[in-house]
Amino acid sequence: MKIEFSSLPTILNGEICQLQKDYTIENIFIDSRNAVSNIKNLFIAIKGERHDGHNFIADLYSNGIRNFIIDEEIKVDKYPEANFFKTENSINALQALAGYKRKNFKGNLIGITGSNGKTIVKEWLAKLIESVYSVYRSPRSYNSQVGVPLSLWHLNHYQDYAIIEAGISKMGEMEKLEAIIKPKIGIYTNLGTAHDEGFPSLEEKAHQKAQLFKDSSTIIFCKDFPEISNALHSLPKLEEKEFIGWSFEDNTSNYFVETEGRNNGTAIRIPFEEQFHIFQVPFQDYASLENITHCLLLLLHEGLPIKVIQNTLNDIKSLNMRLETKKGKNSTYLVDDSYNNDLVGLDTALQFFSQQKQFQKRILILSDLLETGLSSEVLYQQLADRIALEKLNLVVGIGSEIRMLEKFYTSDLKLFPNTASFLEYEKENSFQESLILIKGARKFNFESIVQRLEQKIHGTVLEIDLNKITHNLNFYRARLKPGVKTMVMVKAFAYGSSSHEIANWLEFQNVDYLAVAYADEGVILRQHGIQLPIMVMNPDPRSFELLHQYNLEPELYSETIFKDYASYTRNHKSLLKVHLKLDTGMHRLGFEAHEIEQLQLLLRHNPQLKVASIFSHLAASDEAMHNGFSAQQAMSFKKLAESLVDFLGYKPILHLLNSPGISRFPDYQFDMVRLGIGLYGVDPTGIYSGQLQSVSTLKTVISQVKHIKKGETIGYARRGVANEDMKTATISIGYADGFNRKFSQGIGKVLINGILAPVIGNVCMDMTMVEVTNIDCKAGDEVIVFGEGPNISDMASAIDTIPYEILTNISERVKRVFYTE
Repeated sequence: MKIEFSSLPTILNGEICQLQKDYTIENIFIDSRNAVSNIKNLFIAIKGERHDGHNFIADLYSNGIRNFIIDEEIKVDKYPEANFFKTENSINALQALAGYKRKNFKGNLIGITGSNGKTIVKEWLAKLIESVYSVYRSPRSYNSQVGVPLSLWHLNHYQDYAIIEAGISKMGEMEKLEAIIKPKIGIYTNLGTAHDEGFPSLEEKAHQKAQLFKDSSTIIFCKDFPEISNALHSLPKLEEKEFIGWSFEDNTSNYFVETEGRNNGTAIRIPFEEQFHIFQVPFQDYASLENITHCLLLLLHEGLPIKVIQNTLNDIKSLNMRLETKKGKNSTYLVDDSYNNDLVGLDTALQFFSQQKQFQKRILILSDLLETGLSSEVLYQQLADRIALEKLNLVVGIGSEIRMLEKFYTSDLKLFPNTASFLEYEKENSFQESLILIKGARKFNFESIVQRLEQKIHGTVLEIDLNKITHNLNFYRARLKPGVKTMVMVKAFAYGSSSHEIANWLEFQNVDYLAVAYADEGVILRQHGIQLPIMVMNPDPRSFELLHQYNLEPELYSETIFKDYASYTRNHKSLLKVHLKLDTGMHRLGFEAHEIEQLQLLLRHNPQLKVASIFSHLAASDEAMHNGFSAQQAMSFKKLAESLVDFLGYKPILHLLNSPGISRFPDYQFDMVRLGIGLYGVDPTGIYSGQLQSVSTLKTVISQVKHIKKGETIGYARRGVANEDMKTATISIGYADGFNRKFSQGIGKVLINGILAPVIGNVCMDMTMVEVTNIDCKAGDEVIVFGEGPNISDMASAIDTIPYEILTNISERVKRVFYTE
């Protein structure tokens, strides 16, 4: 269905205020960083809490965008080749445009909501249905007030099914989403505590989410959540709805679902239309069984053949719904996004790909695009147009149909009939110093490409969820007064998370400043393309040349370091930025009150130095018992900083608060705050612990399972003793990886198949033994060292330390995997 720019007044409230040339709208964008340069694309300028899309129109115009929706007055004559549509509210316009697309969609639309499991149910359903029908599903976790309309835009006439997820965080939001999604079939996954703060009660939250299914004809839900059942049965037009309310617990239910654990998974017995159907699924945990039951009941309702369902279930566990960045061989990085191979998924992956500014050489490895509903000629013409915008160094095409790309794509292209032939080529032509996006349909087994190109490190992995970093960043930003800037600490290898990858993501999120401990850390960031201003907290005279060469800004904290840097910079013609550290009670680094007069004298004699910021550090903001002392520090800082501002005759940035300070002292925000460990989901004050998200998960694997007889010993110095017959697992992590030796003798615990397993004996350098007598496990099983549970704070408490130490002790030999969903 085509939408011309000239037709917008018939779809939206508002008017065209400039029409230079009518275009058929191909795609829509609300984020200027993701806008693809194409004269047929439409940018919708939205005013957000931190950014206003109208401020980026000039840049977008210069990059080739020619269609805009705005909701404030701008001088359109500055853009003589552009079209502008003026509306009262751009978000409402975005939703109305998506609603128009939905109204003209003739396939079956499935809507999914709930507290957890929405995305995985959506992806599993798509995988299960696409073996029979053409399926579209919303990209990743596009379930918000803007994410849903962006998803609906891609609905097309050739799709038999569309699967759209919807999430809300406060009252009234679902009514707007329901009005544009209008699902025929609904799945209500479950009800949990996420976003509780936005609703007066759990019952009301259940009721608000249920509004998505106001006009649905079929609704699938779990009756074991009474709030869900009650909310659904309070919807209007009950007589027109078919409720498929199933249960694991109520054996009187028409849809009583029984499960039986087996060696490689679980057998699920589901009654449907007076028949019992048994499916074998490859997992045993409750959450996955709940999610797959929703899927199976929908498939049965839609009449998919049982054999087709079971055959597809065999592959369901290996679906990876995350876009992961991994370290590759020969100084390469891999963006692994092989689970979703359609044009929309490719576009999302390319947007993420283009955000990685730290790499100059970029390579795309792509298979045939299957089941798009488009002819090969149209499909590969569109593909060529899209990837041409990315200025890639090389495109590798694998498959028989992608050869059509050669007709339309004129840049460097290498084609292979199958994955095996590419791997043979790669043996003699390995990639060097590149960012490589790997995206292929499952039948092409691109996992083998990832395995070949990935750097081989042992099985212990630190996973970092970039979406959760964004959540935590925005959580703290929401607590800042208007105009207060954010500096993020990426010292100590970004608290163990790998600094340049985190810094790149933070730059994309538009933070204001970065801070590192030493010049070498700042140099690495610059070498990886980071452009943000960077403060160096511990400069050394031997690093002054690096500071100047890489545009790094030193912290000056004493008369000695000031004089050294002033002497080095005295003959520089341009102004050089510095940051002044004041000691208000930490007594670590900084000018004290009695040194301010000498500091002013130094500043007067060194006009080549421009003070970018003045700051101090709270000594005890973690603990409420020291609130009085923190207040004294704040007052002292204010007094000293103001005297320096008066002396300078201009206003540098003033900052005092660290992560716990942001939580505890909103009145002391000044001009900027410094966000450190809070970004990674740890609130040392405990005030917001339940609202932050744990960013990192440290995982390893079981190397071997042993059966130990009573009286035998385990590990070095025979510290582990079997008081009775027991079973142990040796896991691939030790103190050389950062698993502290203090976790020996049962103090440390890891999670194996949902059950905590205590350390037995001493932690070794590369391995640790844990007791698994009552845990069903085998070699190769995954082990969670920390994550959602056990979490970093629990581990720190167990050995009487702080979460900072747990994170920063993780060895660099532990592979970091960055992902976004």
